[in-house]
Amino acid sequence: MTTISAAMVKDLRDKTGAGIMDCKAALTESDGNIEAAIDFLRKKGIATAKKRAGRAASEGTIQSYIHMGGKIGVMVEVNCETDFVAKNDDFREFAKNIAMHIAAINPVGITPEDVPEDIIEKEKDIYRAQALETGKPENILDKIAEGKLQKFFKENCLLQQPYVRDPDMTIEDLLNETIGKIGENISISRFCRFQVGEA
Repeated sequence: MTTISAAMVKDLRDKTGAGIMDCKAALTESDGNIEAAIDFLRKKGIATAKKRAGRAASEGTIQSYIHMGGKIGVMVEVNCETDFVAKNDDFREFAKNIAMHIAAINPVGITPEDVPEDIIEKEKDIYRAQALETGKPENILDKIAEGKLQKFFKENCLLQQPYVRDPDMTIEDLLNETIGKIGENISISRFCRFQVGEA
């Protein structure tokens, strides 16, 4: 059994932002292995997120991010359960990071349900035409289009996108990690992205 030192706890805390007791428990559970402890904390965050998902998130913050000398701007609304958390630095930092990610990656919506039907149909038509061009039989065109549409959602829906600052995690992973750390239900409810010269 590995002895968990204060330095190990601090290292894990610096890497994840989790509380001291959570870091100690994760290191104990993973026998001092930092990578396994990070995975443990991520899973715990997901479990906490699921537990809190049904709770009303009616407080929150609106954060903005301006990029490229004023050429791109984003406003995002992130909700939580209490006014106390709405004023929390970690919560506000999370909302700012989401705004920065949106400025960089330009998602179409938050979830696949947010993508307008006309965009989905247009994408499916393109995928069907591409499959037909490569000589695929007509009876499997819809299946191919559906598969490519799932990839489109991963690339264009905020929660499924790899986080711009850490591509090993998705925005949904980051959200669950933040819920685990803060201990309240958090939701990204809407955003607006402006780019100079674009209608």
